Amino acid sequence: MTDGVDITADAAGPPPGGYAAARTRLLRQETPSGPGRRAALARLTDDWLAALFTASAADAVTRNGTPADPPPGEPRAPRPAPRRGAALVAVGGYGRGELSPRSDLDLLLLHDETADPKAVAALADGIWYPVWDLGLALDHSVRTTAQARTTAREDLKVQLGLLDARHIAGDPSLTTALRTAVLADWRNQAPKRLPELRALGDERTRRHGELQFLLEPDLKEAHGGLRDLTALRAVAASWLADAPREGLAEARTRLLDTRDTLHLATGRATDRLALQEQDQVAADLGLADADALLRRVYEAARTVAYADEVTWREVGRVLRARSARGGLRGLLTGGRPGRGRTPGVSGDTAERTPLAEGVVEQDGEAVLARAARPQQDPVLPLRAAAAAAQAGLPLSPHAVRRLATAARPLPVPWPAEAREQFVTLLGAGPPVVGVWEALEAEGLITRLLPDWERVRCRPQRNAVHRWTVDRHCVETAVRAGALSRRVGRPDLLLVAALLHDIGKGWPGDHSTTGEVIARDVAARIGFGPADTRTVAALVRHHLLLVETATRRDLDDPATVQKVADAVGSPETLGLLHALTEADALATGPAAWSAWRASLVTDLVRRVAAVLAGEPPRHPDDSGPSTGTEPGQRRLAAQALSTGGPVLSLSPGTPEGAPVGGEPEPVGVELHIAVPERAGLLPAAAGVLALHRLAVRSADLRLLEPAAGRAGEEEEADGPVLLLSWRVAAEYGSLPDAARLRADLLRALDGSLDIAARLAEREAAYPRRHGVRPPPPRVTVAPAASRHATVLEVRAQDAPGLLHRIGRALEEAGVRLRSAHISTLGANAVDAFYLTGSDGAPLPGGRAAEVARAVQSALG
Repeated sequence: MTDGVDITADAAGPPPGGYAAARTRLLRQETPSGPGRRAALARLTDDWLAALFTASAADAVTRNGTPADPPPGEPRAPRPAPRRGAALVAVGGYGRGELSPRSDLDLLLLHDETADPKAVAALADGIWYPVWDLGLALDHSVRTTAQARTTAREDLKVQLGLLDARHIAGDPSLTTALRTAVLADWRNQAPKRLPELRALGDERTRRHGELQFLLEPDLKEAHGGLRDLTALRAVAASWLADAPREGLAEARTRLLDTRDTLHLATGRATDRLALQEQDQVAADLGLADADALLRRVYEAARTVAYADEVTWREVGRVLRARSARGGLRGLLTGGRPGRGRTPGVSGDTAERTPLAEGVVEQDGEAVLARAARPQQDPVLPLRAAAAAAQAGLPLSPHAVRRLATAARPLPVPWPAEAREQFVTLLGAGPPVVGVWEALEAEGLITRLLPDWERVRCRPQRNAVHRWTVDRHCVETAVRAGALSRRVGRPDLLLVAALLHDIGKGWPGDHSTTGEVIARDVAARIGFGPADTRTVAALVRHHLLLVETATRRDLDDPATVQKVADAVGSPETLGLLHALTEADALATGPAAWSAWRASLVTDLVRRVAAVLAGEPPRHPDDSGPSTGTEPGQRRLAAQALSTGGPVLSLSPGTPEGAPVGGEPEPVGVELHIAVPERAGLLPAAAGVLALHRLAVRSADLRLLEPAAGRAGEEEEADGPVLLLSWRVAAEYGSLPDAARLRADLLRALDGSLDIAARLAEREAAYPRRHGVRPPPPRVTVAPAASRHATVLEVRAQDAPGLLHRIGRALEEAGVRLRSAHISTLGANAVDAFYLTGSDGAPLPGGRAAEVARAVQSALG
């Protein structure tokens, strides 16, 4: 003991046989990779360094002696460092106890201002040289507390290392004072330093990529790696935000275990998991093969990356709030931010904007409304996910956690609303990726789709592929959403895109295996038998077009006939063409080119010509008045009798009978019968939009007077328009029929300006920065009907969309024989049968003019 400080208290003495021998035994023989061995290696190294510190301190005392007290009035000479005010401190990874076999020893020799520089230098030499003599990598520095704080302010990496400072030997009060000062500095400087830390992370991601998708990842520097874990610890130490902790400790352990094993397998201090090392590392970790190793690493990286995203989003929100308050006072009052607020549920003071039933926007996130009851609403997880993705908002992690713990499982098959919300989520464009990852982080995806577990985080050892299997499937759905205007059933396209590689989680040809799984999944989520067969066929043949186009002679009739036989119908061919392109675009730049696209398009053209030998099916080709039910005829008769609109609201009928039972209808059925008059379609559609009724499907038929009277003698001047709607409230309850009828009368007589009211409502809501959907597409279907010109409209569903289409058709001066409206997820797929005033189909030029007018109206 010297001057009241026992510098030998931390020293356990050198290990038997020496540190080098003990280290070798520990790494090679005693324990496998894991937290226990890292802790043991850290303790062993601590004891050795403490002994070096003690020996070097004693030697310094011997050489320098103890100065006598000076005569009265004279200044005291500097005391040697070993006698008082010196400490050996572990920082960085060593400070955290994360000592891998080839890790650097990050050491700081800390001393006070009264220490003799020569004694400090001698003490440092007595520690550094033995470390170097053993060939260990050393990152070292010698500083006072003031110097360490100054360097930390100038160098963010130094400051991060000091946040993990841990005492090894010497004067513990110095280490304690340093830790206290560094933490205080960090918290005071956090508003400035955290954006700098985020920028460093972004730069690492640009240089090293995302760990969870790399075939040769850098376990430390890539996004989702060990550097990000260190950054998350630093954010937590700032008290501004904290990372989601679920699974984070296990992810850290997996990454460190992999790095430890990599160090031993290579004998080098490397963090890059090269292809040639993966089999050995997998075997040393007791894993089946290199794919199992990569999947294990990817799962850990995905957990870290998601926590990183959530944490930095929270940091941004807190810093913006602090900036708006103009000071620190609001943050410091009451301790950590967010105290007293229920996570995942909208607060009392923050502005809330409804997104869907039970879902609101708050602070830039989609959260659950206060009235939401997940335990009573099994569709809520999908509704919340779809609403968030459609609005281009992240889904609150607290909300996802609550949904994962409280929501009831969906029945099998899913109800129709769940299927609609699922398709809406898939068609939301790039935001679906972040929302999907949030659901996966809490296990909701595999709960909804158990077969997803087999492809989750599964690597693809193909240089063409840039994603894991699961992420590739999600990216394919994103690409398919951009192509949805090209097909008549975008819902089937989106689901097939998500499932097209689902068979890669099983042995054998993934297309064949995937067909079976896709059929089961499609039935599970509530598609009817015909749609289920289509989805399964798309998965089975998702490589057919590109492989045939690039590997076979397209001039050989047998080649085209084989594809036509496999596809079976023009509708399936169109879906398969879009899926082929989406799959290739989601694979990577090398998978799609203008040359490949031209070959596939040529093949599709040839197959379509073969399939055209059979007459294409199209609704309503047999005439305008077929399929009218007795109840609808009675409504038409009442309309003829009263001369005004007649409305009827009733529970919706099932949409079809999928395997396992009948689905639950989406919304209710609304029937409107009105004597034919101009402006009916836009007026009725506008009234529904004003009452916040989402149109799931609709059918308009023109009934001649004889069909409308249903056997009764009625006075009538003309035919009746019968509109049958399936509608659902966007949120809240449905209006009654009387209110709808009153507003429809006002719209028809001109006293209710629908367009102005819709514009006012749109202006009242803040514009969301969601992803721009693909532009609408308006086309004339060639030879689709003998009785009318068929105009096809495919667009992003939105309030008032059908109102705008109806106005454009009215202004074009055409007569509407019938209309068939479908909302598939977020996509509107509509067909309008038009004639001129003479009742004949429109001439080609006139039809094109009408199509352009509708396209212009939709912007």
